[in-house]
Formats: sequence, structure tokens, C-alpha cells
Amino acid sequence: MFKEKEAFITNIMKMMDALVIILSFILAYFVDDYIRSIYNFRSMAYAIAPNLEGLIYFSQRNWPMTLGIVPIWLSLLSIFGFYKDVRTKTFDKIFRVIIKVGIFSVLVLSSIFFILQMKLTSRLFIGIFTITTMILLLLDKKVTYSILNSIHEKGFNRINLLIVGTGRRAQEFIRVVKMHANWGLSIVGLIDDEHGLYGKEIEGYRVLGRIQDIPFILHRKVIDRVIFVVPRLWLHRLDEVIMACEREGIATSISMDLYDLRIAHIRQTNFNGFPLLEFETFHAKEYELFIKRAFDIVFSLIMLMLLSPIFLITGIAIKLESRGPVLFKQVRSGINGRKFTLYKFRSMISGADVKKKQLEVMNEMDGPVFKIKHDPRITKVGKFIRKFSIDELPQFINVLKGDLSIVGPRPPLPIEVEMYQLWQRRRLSLKPGLTCIWQVSGRNKIKFERWMEMDLEYIDNWSLWLDAKILFKTFFVVLFGYGAQ
Repeated sequence: MFKEKEAFITNIMKMMDALVIILSFILAYFVDDYIRSIYNFRSMAYAIAPNLEGLIYFSQRNWPMTLGIVPIWLSLLSIFGFYKDVRTKTFDKIFRVIIKVGIFSVLVLSSIFFILQMKLTSRLFIGIFTITTMILLLLDKKVTYSILNSIHEKGFNRINLLIVGTGRRAQEFIRVVKMHANWGLSIVGLIDDEHGLYGKEIEGYRVLGRIQDIPFILHRKVIDRVIFVVPRLWLHRLDEVIMACEREGIATSISMDLYDLRIAHIRQTNFNGFPLLEFETFHAKEYELFIKRAFDIVFSLIMLMLLSPIFLITGIAIKLESRGPVLFKQVRSGINGRKFTLYKFRSMISGADVKKKQLEVMNEMDGPVFKIKHDPRITKVGKFIRKFSIDELPQFINVLKGDLSIVGPRPPLPIEVEMYQLWQRRRLSLKPGLTCIWQVSGRNKIKFERWMEMDLEYIDNWSLWLDAKILFKTFFVVLFGYGAQ
């Protein structure tokens, strides 16, 4: 869990550092030329002109340096522990490591030039390149760490933990989490099986109940993962609660010295000396989730720009037909029950929610969902924009904010979630989206229970390829208005 997250961040940083080193090489070429022109120094060997053509020629003639700078710098950074505990390292340590790497990189490059008899290589260029690289790496890390810390401080990308156990090991675990607060870990509360501990605070966190209360707490708190830091003797008490977490799609981890991994979908990981067994209900690698989120941002930005004329026309049409706001805002339930405001173009008359109770007897959907084919509350403009899913275009704003993904289970109303059966709650274990299997399979023609099964099938079989197929099918569904009401 945490080790994989750090490894993913480390790999991203390595890629960014490689780009910074390449950029430094390019800047050093032009800065070197500029300095020589000011102080009338002798021209640098193989520097035919201060332009792209000159840079390419210079790089080709100095190919050992061109090919070697990135692996040399990244190797030295790794050797000096630059990528170890990246999220907990202080800026002073980062500064000292970069200075050391800068000095050693000059020694390594000088050795290569000596061995290969590269007598025409400019020492001024090497000095400028080294200083530029050190400065840009420091700026890069300062900005990156500031962004990551700001994201976590504002409550974004946080992992909400429910800790089961209050003993010595559990308290040590809590202190470690506190030390790594900038990782985005947030302890919601503690659980202990001793009735007398209820309501008391341990290490600054309140005991919310006993083990048997965990299913109830999952419905009242936003919990992303339940971590059991308990004695071996408690193992027999965990069966039911782990099954309850599994039914609702909540990941669990057990800090216990058990290594006989015979059950499917279990991973053994380590959190700063605490052995954990992870029971995952959703399986995805960090880089896959990174690609999914990056695609969400890029795709939604493009769509918002391309569809801006449709936004304008739709807004004017809605205003001309009926009184009320252009956008309809509604609270929905996101991943693991997080509440957020969903945006849609208003397709009904003002005060439609008040008239809903009068129409409930006409509901054509089973389960907690309300839909009727000829809803009298829908305006003429609303009927058109619903048929072609234009009413849902503002949800690209939700995608940019991170409330939604492009592909994922549709976000339900909180009142619908309260009426879910236990097995249906697991659909909340993945970030909701604009479209999913249900949207491209007939929508309102499908029974509610089958709809829920489809969402769980999507979660259990998720892949980037599956997202691509669903998105491809969605274009045809939107184009022909199939299944929309």
C-alpha cells in the first residue's frame, strides 16, 4: 500500500529529474554561448551557432557526454539516497545531496573525457551545465513538494484510515502515521474490543467503538482502509468484519506476522517495519491509475474547450424557455461515500424536486432509483438535451475537480445509498464516472439489480483497455441517443 505509493512517486520524480537534466543541457549550451559573447571568450568547440541546428551538431560531436549525463546523474542521485524516503526528506537534506551529486558528476564526466581523450570538451560548459542542473533540480523539488503538501493539507488525495487496536504496537503504528502526515494519511478514529475504552482518546484519536461496530461506522464515516494492528489472539474475531469490509469494497490490512498467503487477492506489504496483509477488492497498479487520471484531466479540458459553443447555446435555450438557473446542482455520493456537488444543465422546470413525491407512483425503475419515461417536469429543451446527453456535459467540470472520472459507475444520490443492500455498496469503492457499462447497455431498459451487477463487473475486471472500449461505445450511444430518457 504505502511502499508502492512511495515507489510510484519515486519513479515519477526520476522521470521529472531526467527531463530537468536534459533541459539543463540545452540551457547550458545557450548560456555558454551568451557568456562567451559578452566576455569575448574563445568560441566553444563544435558550437557552430546559438540555435537548434548548432545544439544538435554540438550534441552529436560530444555524444559520450550527451548520452551519459542522464544515467550518470540519476545513478549518483540514487547512490546518495536522494530517492529514499522521498516524501519525508527535508529540503536541507535534498540540498546537501544535490551539491554532493554535482561535485561527483564533474569528477565522473572528467574521468570519461580523460579515458576517451575528449580534449576539446569545454570546461566552462561543464561548469554551467552542473550549476544549472543543481539549481533546476532544487527548484523542481521545491515546487513538487510544495504542490504535494498543499494537496494533502487541503484534504485532497487523502487516505482515511480506521485503526483497529489500541495496544503498544497500535500506538507505535499511529505515531508512525503522524510522522508521515505529509503522505496524505488521515486517521479517522480507533476501534478496541474493550467496552470501557469507548469515547477515550489514545495518541490524540478517539475510540469510536468495538469491532462489532465497524460496519455501522463505515456507513457514518468516510473510510478508505481499515487497518488491524491487533494481537494474534484476536484473529478469530476478525472474520465477520473483514467480510463486511469486503462486501462494501473497503480495503483492509492486517499488521500480523502471517506469511502463508494462500487466499486470492492478498498482498503482503510492509509499512515502516509493520508487516501488513492487504485484502484488496479493487486491483490496479499505481501507473494505471496515474494514466487514468491524466487522461481524465486532458480529455475533460479538451471537451470543455471544444464544446464551449454548445454550452453557450444550451444555456441561452434553457433561459429562454423557463425561469430558473442554467445549471442544476445536486449532492451525490462519490468514492467510499464522499459527498460532492454534481453539475448538470437544468432539464426540468423550477421546483421539480417538490413535485417528485407526487409522481413516485409512476416510477418505472425498480430499486431506489426514480425515473419515468414521460416525466411532466421535463421541459422541451430538457427533453432534447437529455436524449443526446447534453445535460451531462457540465460534469466535465466535476472530472477536472477530481469528483468524477470519465469512465466509472454513475454517482448515486445519498438517499439511494442508504437503501442499498450490503453487496450493492461495493460499487462505491471506485471513483464514479460519466459513463460505464450500464450507460452503453440500454440504461433505463435494465433492471436496477442488473445495473448494480454491471458496475461490480466493471470494478472486478477493470483495465485501461476496458475503459477505452466503454468510451468508444459511449460515442455511438450519445450520437444516436440510445436508451436515454
